[in-house]
Amino acid sequence: MVDAKTTTAQPERLQLLRVLGPAHIWALGVGIVLVGEYMGWNFAIGKGGMIAGLVACWVAGLLYTCVAMIDSEVTSTVAAAGGQYAQAKHIVGPLMAFNVGLFLVMAYTMLEAGNAITIGFLLDTVAGMQGHSGLNQQPFIILSIMFLAWLNYRGVLATLTFNLVITAIAFMAIIALFLAVQFGASGVPLDFSAVTTDPMPYGWMGILASLHFGLWYYLGIEGTCQAAEEVRSPARSLPYGTMAGIMTLLIAATMTWYVCSGLIPWEYLGQAGTPLFDAARVTGNRGLMVLLFIGTMFSTLASANGCINDASRAWFSMGRDRYLPLWFGAVHPVYRTPYRSIIFLVPIALIFALGAPLDQVVTFSILSGLLGYTFMTFNMVMFRNKWPLGTIKRGYVHPMHPLPTIVLLLLCATAYFAVFLGYGTQLIAMVGFYIVASLWFHFRRYRYVRRGDQFTMPWPRPEGY
Repeated sequence: MVDAKTTTAQPERLQLLRVLGPAHIWALGVGIVLVGEYMGWNFAIGKGGMIAGLVACWVAGLLYTCVAMIDSEVTSTVAAAGGQYAQAKHIVGPLMAFNVGLFLVMAYTMLEAGNAITIGFLLDTVAGMQGHSGLNQQPFIILSIMFLAWLNYRGVLATLTFNLVITAIAFMAIIALFLAVQFGASGVPLDFSAVTTDPMPYGWMGILASLHFGLWYYLGIEGTCQAAEEVRSPARSLPYGTMAGIMTLLIAATMTWYVCSGLIPWEYLGQAGTPLFDAARVTGNRGLMVLLFIGTMFSTLASANGCINDASRAWFSMGRDRYLPLWFGAVHPVYRTPYRSIIFLVPIALIFALGAPLDQVVTFSILSGLLGYTFMTFNMVMFRNKWPLGTIKRGYVHPMHPLPTIVLLLLCATAYFAVFLGYGTQLIAMVGFYIVASLWFHFRRYRYVRRGDQFTMPWPRPEGY
């Protein structure tokens, strides 16, 4: 019998708090993505015209529906912080997990930087309308990122409750603009003559190229997985929150295209910085202008807020598993947040927000996201092959497997080509970056990884092993 007095007490390992429900998951997913309706998507119209923008909206919607279905099944089963990173380490292996973690961090950090740029641009636009042109945008960019980092530092429940409120307001602003224009509140009628007179100004190649920015309508919905370890009931909350989120975004994206394409000439719309706010300005209705200004601000803040949450969870998970220095795997003793990861990623976001143009930042985020979606296709096939239905408990089973996986892979391949048409140099640079990072992990970092500690799920031995 062991003497209790001589036994060394083991320190309690701090864990993230399980405090979130389906509404918070919806707020995280839609909050990150809804900014795509307020800016960025319209570059697709610049690539190929109005019809191209609509095709890109629906094709990208199909791609992300497949992403949401696949993610809902795997993440409701692998309920751990890090989302797709946690899936990769359990199903594929360490090298893939390291790369997927980087995909997530880069996609969300670049999206956060794009949001901060948009906040500065919007405030400069409004100041110019009041006769104060030339506003210095940098202080507002820095302030927005620092404030949201502080909010994330203080706790996930307050962070995502804040997201829930401002995301709902931003979504209702889109609906209000749509209804107001339909019922005559606009001083300018809807005009879709460009659809018939010049439907495809750059032909089929323009439609293909437009798919690049069509992804921006939905980029980040997969971020719902990052909160898996902080959800009260993963098997219920993650599928409900994610699927409700993608349906919300499909509705918002279609209404956004309809209103903006009907009010703004496609030549200007294709390069606008804040298209929904510009559409409200065209109506001449001051109330709509104020509402869409608030909606644009709230959508960018919600997106940046969710991006900080997701990027820090992925970075934290990699540190906890020793894929990165263990220092990043610390949990705050009071707020129970991955505070070191939150603080570390702030200057990286600021560097890109202050030093890179918006379209470049958007492209870097899209490319990292595309690499992550490509991984999902192989991950889903391996998951079903290793643990067929009935061998482990799943919170959700997506239908028609493997059709969504095949569709997702084909659409990803098409999107890579679309990006290459306009941003081939960035595509090659990003792939090169991930190759170098993989070599660093294999030759330098892998020695610190404890393989036996990676598998935290109580699953049986995989089929065939």
